[in-house]
Amino acid sequence: MIHKLAQRGLFVAALIALAGCNTVVMNPSGDIAQQQSHLIMVSTALMLLIIVPVIFLTLWFAWRYRKNNTAAKYEPDWDHSTRLELVIWGAPLLIIIALGLLTWISTHLLDPYRPLTRLDASRPISAAVKPLEVEVVALDWKWLFIYPEQGVATINELYAPVDVPVRFKITATEVMNSFYIPALAGQIYAMPGMETQLNAVINKAGVYEGFSANYSGAGFSHMRFKFYGTSQADFDKWVDSTRASTETLDRATYTEVAKPSEREPVRRFGKVDADLYEAIVNRCVDRNATCIREMVAEDEARATRAATSVSLAAERSARRIAQASIDEVCITPTKKN
Repeated sequence: MIHKLAQRGLFVAALIALAGCNTVVMNPSGDIAQQQSHLIMVSTALMLLIIVPVIFLTLWFAWRYRKNNTAAKYEPDWDHSTRLELVIWGAPLLIIIALGLLTWISTHLLDPYRPLTRLDASRPISAAVKPLEVEVVALDWKWLFIYPEQGVATINELYAPVDVPVRFKITATEVMNSFYIPALAGQIYAMPGMETQLNAVINKAGVYEGFSANYSGAGFSHMRFKFYGTSQADFDKWVDSTRASTETLDRATYTEVAKPSEREPVRRFGKVDADLYEAIVNRCVDRNATCIREMVAEDEARATRAATSVSLAAERSARRIAQASIDEVCITPTKKN
């Protein structure tokens, strides 16, 4: 008896504890994440229009036509109902069409590469507003954030002013990761030798959790950072305090920072090499390495030369064939004696 009461008490305590949880995905603080949350709820509601009736009817049929219910009507020769067929096929078809339209519209509207057109549902963004740019690098196992316009960088610390559009440019060093701040927007993959983008805005001041949502090795579970949504004045103060750091993030420092480490503390750099991020994306931080963009340019030039060579060879061949045809037509017939 005591054991059962203890179990029930633990269950109730767990429910009380969970009641205070904030489901950030469904209650975010950024407009993009808010739209994604709305999309989840609408999609779920549409699917429940099919799931709930199916479950209910399954239980109802099992109860109505149970073995000992002699009052149930028995129709062994029944095999078709046009109205039932219309409901069974028509309702799911309409819901699939609705989900398809919703998905198509939302995919384009919430495209992470698409510049923002609004701060929230009631406030559009002026075309003159310039977004804050942040260059994000997923390292083993930490996050590097570079602010090119401010000339500063941080490890495992991200700041952005409230109601200011932010354009993230995202890449990785060795392993594919996933950049995710649930309160801000959906996750975006970070891949070596490539750049992905995310446009988002935070609408409420606060401290939010950011992390990698893609397994990337031993230190993956500690690959977390704090995202601070602040006023513009507080953001400017943070930039000034970061600029006061005596550390410089150049290629040599980055090479050391990029070495695998876990539970990396917050670190700030007062100066950053202007071309460092491009070197990271193109995998040529080491000046002796060939940049990806140079390899691509070389491949394109080689392909152009090959295409030109093939074209010239084809042209010469066509000329020879044409000349042979002309010669054959113009041969003077030999007179017979």
